Amino acid sequence: MRLHLGAPRRLLVVAPHPDDEAIGAYTLIQRLRRRGVSVRVVVVTDGAASHPASERWPRRRLVAERQRESRGVLRRIGVAAGAVAFLGLPDGRLHIRTAAARRGIAKAIGHSRPALVVLPTGHDDHPDHRTVAACVAALRRPGLRMLAYPVWPAGQRPAGARVVSLTAQERLAKRHAVRRYRTQSGLIADDPHGFAMTPAQITAFTRPYETFVEQRR
Repeated sequence: MRLHLGAPRRLLVVAPHPDDEAIGAYTLIQRLRRRGVSVRVVVVTDGAASHPASERWPRRRLVAERQRESRGVLRRIGVAAGAVAFLGLPDGRLHIRTAAARRGIAKAIGHSRPALVVLPTGHDDHPDHRTVAACVAALRRPGLRMLAYPVWPAGQRPAGARVVSLTAQERLAKRHAVRRYRTQSGLIADDPHGFAMTPAQITAFTRPYETFVEQRR
């Protein structure tokens, strides 16, 4: 079923890691920005766990580059750098910083006063995503619409999901955007256990639609 977005004036996108914002909601963000909707993005973790054994990309360099990637991708669809916040919490160990995550997300909600919040699903395979979903759910307030996007496993379509259908041009633009997160798509080669999106995962992340589940009270 198609997702009806209505006419929100302000959108907040909550991403567990730098790249989830594009994987989950790239086209939704793009369309709402074209309609003049104010968009803010908060990235909760620092993304440092993707390549912990890389000598060429020590933690500080990796974190800085992942932030640069997110800003660059979002800037192309009209989200200025000043509208993107990075909480810098520990990637892969967010469960030990739940209170800090909740405070940071609450601050972002208070600052942007969104009518719509887009967040990861609470049933995602990645524990950081589930932690973020729980933190956002705890901050629910009257009049705040919440839509959850799936990421892991790549290509899932949760029960009850609604979709935003992409044109061929939008799908190609999203695929280019996901590949611009180069630290996550093969740029870093000196960590044998480091993460890299496979071609099959990139294809799954850039299907002809984006998937969202309405979060009910």
